[in-house]
Amino acid sequence: MPRRKCLKLDTPQAVRKALARVANMVLNGELDTKSANSIILACNAILSGIRTDEYEKKLAELEQILNEKS
Repeated sequence: MPRRKCLKLDTPQAVRKALARVANMVLNGELDTKSANSIILACNAILSGIRTDEYEKKLAELEQILNEKS
């Protein structure tokens, strides 16, 4: 049974490393471009979600600071 391949995609840095890995796999003929495009789209969606979470966290912190000063 072939080994399952996993990409860690929980931080922006991990997504960047995964994208570099995918690019290298395409260049080396280890991955077809259609699969690579699917992975890239998923990485972009995950990265967008991570950014949204970070913005929400910062907004909540700013709201808390404003409420404490009121």
